[in-house]
Amino acid sequence: MRRPLVRHVAIVVMAGVTLALLALGVRAQTSPAERTFRAPKSAVEKALQQLQPAMSGHLPTLEGFVQVGDHPLSHYQRAFYQCAVQVNETSAGSIVRVSADVTAWYKDANSARSGYQLLKSNGRIEADLLDQLSDQLSGALNHVEASAAQKSAGAKSAATAPSIGSGGSGSTSGSAFSNSSDLPVISTPLPSAPESNDAAASSSSSSPVPGSSVTSQAGVSRPLTDTSPADKKMLDLRAEVSSLEDAVRNQSRPKNLVAIKKSGTPVVASPSLSGKTLFLADAQDEFEMLDFNADWVHVRISGLSRGWIWRTSLEMPEGIPDVPTPVATAAPTAADLFQVSREEMAPFPGDWAPLRGKSVKIISVQKVREDEKDGGASAKLEFAKSLLDSSYEELAKSPDVAGLVLIFDSVDGGMIAATLPTIRKWKAGSLTDAALWHQCYFDPPETFTISDAATGH
Repeated sequence: MRRPLVRHVAIVVMAGVTLALLALGVRAQTSPAERTFRAPKSAVEKALQQLQPAMSGHLPTLEGFVQVGDHPLSHYQRAFYQCAVQVNETSAGSIVRVSADVTAWYKDANSARSGYQLLKSNGRIEADLLDQLSDQLSGALNHVEASAAQKSAGAKSAATAPSIGSGGSGSTSGSAFSNSSDLPVISTPLPSAPESNDAAASSSSSSPVPGSSVTSQAGVSRPLTDTSPADKKMLDLRAEVSSLEDAVRNQSRPKNLVAIKKSGTPVVASPSLSGKTLFLADAQDEFEMLDFNADWVHVRISGLSRGWIWRTSLEMPEGIPDVPTPVATAAPTAADLFQVSREEMAPFPGDWAPLRGKSVKIISVQKVREDEKDGGASAKLEFAKSLLDSSYEELAKSPDVAGLVLIFDSVDGGMIAATLPTIRKWKAGSLTDAALWHQCYFDPPETFTISDAATGH
């Protein structure tokens, strides 16, 4: 009877130790990010108030933001993050602790197991928020230092401004000049003052009076400049402003940054129209350009993350056109290379889910000359775009038509399919050309991959 009891107690103890170790592991994984800033708590809290929009929001993807758990990240949807911030003041400044909760909808094959789940952040969200806080505090500190420098310059100019009397006492002991180096320099030599026992008269005769003139040895009378403390302070401030403007004007800005033109522009994993969309960028988002070719730009997203963006969707750096410069020899346009051979209404001839089994308009396209070498992927896409544009009005009036299919009848041909809602968004301007192609269906995809023709710069 005693042996089973001892075994039972040992099992209970082992289970308790295991649970304790698991709790310590979870605590270590979910420990908040921490950073010390040399700023008072009030300044940190003020900066955090301005960063409120960055403390929560939707994530474009879970990859790179959370730890991989028991389920593949591709099974999660509608990811959302929420940051909690704690500020503690110390003698060295302020300690800021940030922790992030990430939630997402888990979609299981068994609907009963689907639901929102809490995922563990890998620390990237917390580090990004701390970096933004650091930038915010640096900007505020630079502003305070600039204001203090202006006040110090104004006080110094007022203290060193000459105090000029109007005649009265001739004693120089009360002058604002502490030594001979502080005396104003007058280039025209002064006439020698007559010797007199009256020191006050001698002193007053050598003291310049505002509005008076000085006569040189050549007998030329020249008025003195009346420089009051207020005027000198104004001159100093103007000089400082001019210096700051020059500094801002000459401030170096990275010349390899590209900016997104329109919100909703896809950033993809490979330079291909069938490449996986990593996320959709917002207007004026900036990325570091690593390389580019005629159609794609390779950018750094963050850290080691890389992506590709359609070139015409970007504002390129100075000196590089957004659209590649055409070759000097006039190349034939897409309208000169292709022609429509047949149009019909029929069920979708493929297995693409958005149009599977639905009625579509099929347009067959042929090359004007089969041996034409310029009818590559770029020309096909350009001609397809013109057909999507010209066919939309007719498609919109046909309630039974779900989309448009373009079939290029040639040795290197292929098929492009687009749904009517996608074409409508593109016509309305809410989709860029790059976003349009990433919502279309290509068969085979490599036929329309224009990066194969020019992958180098």
